[in-house]
Formats: sequence, structure tokens, C-alpha cells
Amino acid sequence: MDADRLTEIFDTVEPFTVGLEEEVMLLDPDTLDLAECAPALLGRLGDRPSPFKLELPASQIELVTPPHRSVPEAIADLGAARGELLVAAAGLVRPAVAGVHPFSAAEGALNRGPRYERAAAEYGWVARRQLVCALQVHVAVGGARRTLAVYNALREELPALAALAANAPLRGGHDTGLASVRPLISGLLPRQGVPPVLASWDEFAESLRWGAAAGAIPEPGFWWWELRPHPRFGTLELRVPDAQTTLADAAAVAAVAHALVVELAERHDAGDLGAPAPTWRIEENRWSACRHGTEGTLADLQSGEPIPTGQHIEALLDRLEPIAERIGAGDALADARRLAHRNGAALQRTVASERGPYELAHWLADRFADGLAPQRGFDSPARVSEHV
Repeated sequence: MDADRLTEIFDTVEPFTVGLEEEVMLLDPDTLDLAECAPALLGRLGDRPSPFKLELPASQIELVTPPHRSVPEAIADLGAARGELLVAAAGLVRPAVAGVHPFSAAEGALNRGPRYERAAAEYGWVARRQLVCALQVHVAVGGARRTLAVYNALREELPALAALAANAPLRGGHDTGLASVRPLISGLLPRQGVPPVLASWDEFAESLRWGAAAGAIPEPGFWWWELRPHPRFGTLELRVPDAQTTLADAAAVAAVAHALVVELAERHDAGDLGAPAPTWRIEENRWSACRHGTEGTLADLQSGEPIPTGQHIEALLDRLEPIAERIGAGDALADARRLAHRNGAALQRTVASERGPYELAHWLADRFADGLAPQRGFDSPARVSEHV
């Protein structure tokens, strides 16, 4: 795909639409361990066009929304997909969402198919260890030049978004001491973490060409950074957030991502975006977000001054609030303030310390239905375990 074609794709999208991809764990109803039966569940859902698709692990299914003009519309679609999944999964598996399962084995089976088999052949046991779940937020910027400018600037706020969305403190039945172990597991693969600066679409096209020629990037979907331009959709895809346990938390994270892209686009239009920050400095903040979540510090990318992460996020939310109100995400952004004080990692750690990893998995599965409207064949019961 050459630069002219990339420019055409990113020039012609409707600005500021938002779409979501949520990776969901499938749990055995009795043991609550990962259940490697995604193809069987997909068979129950039928072969019609749907929001459900396989992912690399056989114990995972992905829910996909089309592009919407607002986060509430996208979340409504995601909620409908969660409800439909619950009906189809009855008696087979229990869906649950977190960045990593709290006690499963480190490796698992992979789904079949050319793309997955290529990954398995190349990456072996590393591929089998990718039992991780993300919330991927697609936002169309509109305009190829503006999209690239926003991409380069958005790199700087990836650690803040990762800290807000950190939701994977346990692995293998043990507290890792991290707010999210997912980035370390993902980092076993190449092209992970903070993406490189892209000076032009020619540079991106050349990167994809070189990767294809080298056999490293057979198609653009293997460009796996935590933020990437998506040539198929003409969007910026934020891949940094852990998957969120509840719809409300997913809405909060998506609202921050959506409003942040709009803000940066408007700053670009006003000539208010500076030169991209050095990647290694952003990576230092990325480690703090992974280790400490919202309870650490993020260093100012110019001065190096450490700022409490929660304070940085609160300032960011203050800045984004007028934009969020304008794009219909005000209520969801308010929920982001709750996550800034107590995110998914903190909640999981509390449940695990009081009840243990098995009961944490049970709690995660219980919360999958939080906020869902009753579906035919499924009624969302009242729960005493919703909050800790």
C-alpha cells in the first residue's frame, strides 16, 4: 500500500467517529479457568454478519462495534453484543473481562486459521502466551495530514491512558505487584509498546513495504504497537487500554480516548502541536503506568519533573471536559474520574486479597452483565458482589 493510497483512505473518512473492539475471556462454568472453546461458541452465534469474531487464543472472543458518532452509541452496541453473548454462552462458558485471567496457566491453545497459524509458526510458545485482553478504541480524525499529526502527539498520553485503564494485577494465581502485567506479556512479541514517530505517509508506507519484504509484517495488521494508523478503516487505533470489566468502565476509557483525539485535532488545526517527544521518555512513563497505575508518577516530557499520575489524569480530564460534553461523552468522562481514583487493578487487588484468585474470577464473570438491559433468554440479576 503506497502513500497515495494511504492518504486517500485517511482523507475520506468521516471525522471523529468512534468504534470499539473488546476482547473477552471465556471461563469454564465450574473451574472458572480459561475454556478453549471459542469456535464452539461462535458456532452457537451463527454465521450471519455479527459483532463476534475469533482472536488468537482459543479461550477468547472479540466483540466489535461499527463506527458511531459518540461513545454512548458505541457502548450501547457493545452492551447489546455482551447480552447476546451471554445468551449464546449459557451452559457452555461464562464470559468475563479483564486484561489477564487471574489464575490460568501461562500458555493456552490457539485458534485455527491462516493468520493465527502463521503467528504460531513464527512465534511458537510466545504466541501461546498471548492470553491477554485489550479494549481497542478506533477514532477517525479526518484528513491524512491531520491524522498523522494527531498520531505523533497522541503517543505522549498513552501512559496516562494505560494507567487509567490498568486492569491486570494478577497472573498465575499471584499478585504481580504491577497494575497491569499485560504489557509485559504482549512485549514478548515484536512491535509492542510506544510506537515510532511517523514523519510522513511515505515513511509509513515504506515501513510496511520493508516489513512485508522482510517477512516480519505480512499485512498491516501485524503492525502491533499500542497506537497505530489503521489502513483498512482510516482510523487511529488505540490499543493501550486493558479490557475493562464493566461497560461503565469501558465507556469511561473510550470517552477519554475519543475526547483526546478531538482535542489534539483541534490543536493541530490551530497550529498548537509541538514536535513529537522522544520515544524513550514516553517509555519511561509507560513503565510507571504498568507498575503503579494511577498511583505512580509521570515525568513531564520536557522538564523531567515527576507529577503524581492521578494529578496528571485529573488535569487531563479537566482539559477534556468541555470537549467531552460537546461530543456526547460528558457522563462517561465523569466515570473516568472514578477510575482515576480507583481503577480496575485496584478493585481486582481488593477482591483477590479478601477472597482469593478463584473468587476474583467469579467476581469478574458476575460483573460482565453489569449495566445490561434484560435480553430474551437472559435476565440480569441483582448482585450483591457488584462493588467492593
